[in-house]
Amino acid sequence: MNRPADLVIHNAHVHTVDPALPRAEAVAVRDGEIAWVGAEDGWTAWLGPHTEVVDARGRLLLPGFIDAHNHVRLGSDAACVQLAGARSLEEIGARISGWLAQHPDAEWVEAEAFDYSAIPDGRMPTAADLDAFTGDRPALVLSYDVHTAWLNTAALRSLGIDADTEQTAYGTVQKDPETGQPTGFLTDFAVRGLSRDGHRALRAAGVPWAHPDRQYRRLCGSLDMAARYGITTVVEPQNSLDDLELFERAIAEGRLRSRLVAALFHPRGTTEAGLAEFARAAGRHDGDRMRVGPLKLYIDDVVEPHTAALLEPYAGHAHHRGETFYPPAEFATTVAALDAAGFQLFVHATGDRGIRTVLDAFDHARAVNGSRDARHQVVHVECLDPADVSRFAELDVVACMQPRHCAPDIAGPGQDWAEAVGKERWTKAWPMRTLHASGARLAFSSDWNVAEMDPMVGLYTAVTRQAPSGGPAWMPEETVDLATAIHGYTMGSAWANHLDERLGSITPGKQADLVLLSRDLFAVADPREILDTVVDLSTVGGEIVRRR
Repeated sequence: MNRPADLVIHNAHVHTVDPALPRAEAVAVRDGEIAWVGAEDGWTAWLGPHTEVVDARGRLLLPGFIDAHNHVRLGSDAACVQLAGARSLEEIGARISGWLAQHPDAEWVEAEAFDYSAIPDGRMPTAADLDAFTGDRPALVLSYDVHTAWLNTAALRSLGIDADTEQTAYGTVQKDPETGQPTGFLTDFAVRGLSRDGHRALRAAGVPWAHPDRQYRRLCGSLDMAARYGITTVVEPQNSLDDLELFERAIAEGRLRSRLVAALFHPRGTTEAGLAEFARAAGRHDGDRMRVGPLKLYIDDVVEPHTAALLEPYAGHAHHRGETFYPPAEFATTVAALDAAGFQLFVHATGDRGIRTVLDAFDHARAVNGSRDARHQVVHVECLDPADVSRFAELDVVACMQPRHCAPDIAGPGQDWAEAVGKERWTKAWPMRTLHASGARLAFSSDWNVAEMDPMVGLYTAVTRQAPSGGPAWMPEETVDLATAIHGYTMGSAWANHLDERLGSITPGKQADLVLLSRDLFAVADPREILDTVVDLSTVGGEIVRRR
């Protein structure tokens, strides 16, 4: 006779993501693991006097969502002016002015989520644009993708940025070509400003956004959101060694309810001593709830400000193709050395030349070191040349993608991404279906706070390539079906992060990370119903962390 279960969920559509038993109706959980999966007539055998029983009433039960690229530490900051949805410079100014009216004693104006397309005439913003709204108070405004920063004149002065400054620890200074003066626009903020040195420099300069207490508040807000959305494992893709203290604090204070995989940022020029520190940190943090280990690298930046590396020039430019952060030969050597040392690599690559450079480097590493179960990832894969599609499966490289990014309101016609690459390259945009058909492994994620954290938004855009507000689909031939999208958010992301033996599917013996949704997504008549779906119940290791 079976020892009783701690939890039974029955009368459900159990989508197991396990080909051995694709569909079931009931699940029994015992000692934090999935003890049994089967038909509705079998669950009563697992009852005991203390078994909690949940009648799913036909709702969909899934493995817990694994968000393969989620900046929970960066998060969204309630102390900032919120610029998401501001479509013009005037609206940006109105929001900043409204915030200042409520915070007249603020020493800095800090804002987040400005959209490149809000700046008129397709140009990048300047300090003068901000000065009109902020006056002599220093201002720091971050783009929605956190890859660029926008400063006013007072901030340039406060940070000591002048005509002689080419780079800072937190960004590359853009100059007016006629005057040679800094424009107030900094590129490479994600590479520099989110690094250990960048954060320390901003903190030393008195920028409130970089203070550890502000960082911790952002982290806690994001972790609470992850629990609410049924994200049972978060992959935080870019951290310095300093940042690990924030996660340790969250564990000590009971704020980390999801599992966490934390990747460490490997800037160009990282020393052997630095790598040894990374390895020691990975050894200290290799537990059930928190694991440190993968390394994050960049090969290029982002398309909108023309800093991603393209094979051909940007639309409207005769020669400019963007740059890679490493010469290709140096990058290949770096990747091979890290691969030989046993590190798993997450490499940010958005442009087709950037992606090709990364695949070339992985190919070189395999030739030098031999094949191993590395599960390296190309992260974003926004503009992929058809000639490189098959290489993902051939090299066993994961395409870690964010379906929400390819919706028309973010990247489509009329937006800076689509205009920057030009219509003739739109067929290269986020080719999810093509990659899946080629045998590539897909891991899906939100890229919070670049886009919404809610997996329902990611699933919806994966199957429709429409904006959440509706309207026409952009490149609908690259949609995927619902089962494929769910796989990307569960088993695909589990495999991508070496978690597949214990997570990613509803399989006996695996840990009981489960999500019960408010409806059966496979039964909806209109895909927009996905957006109205919420998590009614979720468990991590059999412990209920969310109950609606």
